[in-house]
Amino acid sequence: MTEQQPHAEPTPQDRPAQDRPAQDRPAQDPLRRSRTSGAWVAVVAAAVLLLLLVIFIAQNTQDVHLSFLVWDGSTPLSVALLIAAVIGIALTAVVGSLRILQLRRRVHRDRR
Repeated sequence: MTEQQPHAEPTPQDRPAQDRPAQDRPAQDPLRRSRTSGAWVAVVAAAVLLLLLVIFIAQNTQDVHLSFLVWDGSTPLSVALLIAAVIGIALTAVVGSLRILQLRRRVHRDRR
């Protein structure tokens, strides 16, 4: 023979948070993320990148001869590489922005 357990009422912890009374809900985490903490992480990351950039520039000071279309001259290697990187980043940002605009227009058109 099997014994049947009496049906127990759900405890407050078994119910979803929105169904529980306010005093039964867990308090918000005081160490949760905020805009200030996000900004702090961004500042620290930027400082580390700036330090690495300064080290890169300090180690690559030899002059290189560059020719581009009608421009011909000498510049430190680090400056030439940084200019090339900035131009690459700008081109990538332009192409990415155009794609985002294209997708937004398509979504806007499909919503009509």
